[in-house]
Order: sequence, then C-alpha cells, then structure tokens
Amino acid sequence: MAQGNSDKINDVDENTITLGVLSAIEEDDRATQRAISRDLGIALGLTNAYLKRCVKKGFIKVRHIPANRYAYYLTPQGFAEKSRLTAEYLSISFNFFRSSREQCADLFKVCDKNRWTRVALAGCGDLAEIATLCQHEGTDVEIIGIINTSEDADAPQRFADLPVVNRLTDLARVNAVIVTDIVNAQRVYDRLSKAIPPERVLTAPLLKVSREQPRLIDD
Repeated sequence: MAQGNSDKINDVDENTITLGVLSAIEEDDRATQRAISRDLGIALGLTNAYLKRCVKKGFIKVRHIPANRYAYYLTPQGFAEKSRLTAEYLSISFNFFRSSREQCADLFKVCDKNRWTRVALAGCGDLAEIATLCQHEGTDVEIIGIINTSEDADAPQRFADLPVVNRLTDLARVNAVIVTDIVNAQRVYDRLSKAIPPERVLTAPLLKVSREQPRLIDD
C-alpha cells in the first residue's frame, strides 16, 4: 500500500518537472539547460535527463545555433502534452484545495466544540495558508501563530499574516495545535504529542498520520 502511494507521488513529481520543462521552452526557445535548471529548482543533470526524455518522446525538437548552443522548440505533440499536464496539474491542485479546506474546517469545529479557542499551526506552506482561510467559518477559534517545523535557518518571521515562532512555548496559552506540515507530518505529530496531550494535536486525514505508536509483538 505504501509503495503504491509512493509511486503516485513520484508520478506527480515527474509530471510537474516535465510540465516545467515544456513551459520554459515555450516561453524562451533559447533558454539554456542551466537557466531551466535554476528556474525549476532542480539539478542540472536532472534537467538534461528530462530534456532528453522529452526529445525522445517527440515533445521537443533541438536545433543547433551559433556559439555551440542549442535551441529547443515544442512540437505539436509537445503542445498537446503541455495542455494535458496543465489540466492534470490544475485538477490535482483543485482537489487538494477542496479536501484541505473541508478537513481544516472540520478540525476547527472539533476545537470549537472542546472550547480550544487559541490554536497554533505547525508548519508553513499551502495547508497552513488554506487553514487560515477557514478559521472563522462558524467557530470562535483563533489561529495565534505558526510553529516553524522546517530546519531552514531562513524561515520567515511571518506567514499568512501570522507570527512564525521556533517553539510551541514561544506562543502564549495555546489550547491545541493543528499539524500543517505536509512533508514531515508524522515527525511533527510525534514530537508535539510528547509535549502536549496527543488529543490536542490535530491532524487532517489527508496527511495519513498514525496516531498510535507501533507496539512490539512477542513471538
């Protein structure tokens, strides 16, 4: 089961990179591999591999130009593939937004029912931003800040107009925490559930967080 989920994620990542490569070439047919690599935030070798794959599949044609450089341009098949990947990307993005909004709204209702009116988010990113959009939908819950769960030393001081802190104790009178770190959700939950009662660490179902510690089974 886990392998299947991993394969699905890898497919999405590959399609995202392919879409990025095709879009970059459509915008500038003289874009260099290094420029594409920088714009997409991926390694130069990986960019080269995806360009070769797109050429092999007939999405891109290569033309030699002066100064030992190459120009890339999309074929009709490449334009069709870019349109398909764009539609797929938007569909995935919309479904993620809809599911995230619904599940975050449910978590705020849980908080409201338990009178946990002062809530912190754990993790900056898309899910945290979505959570801020629905915090006042029929509840009195207030998000008082976001806990930085990244190891990046250059983490922002504010995100979605909320203060970002490094520790839960940096926020006053927190009643509950909602995990919004998509990448490290399990690690963040495990850490927080040791600091405060686990029932006050809330997780959206889409994060697939295991809320029970694994037990050793005797032979």
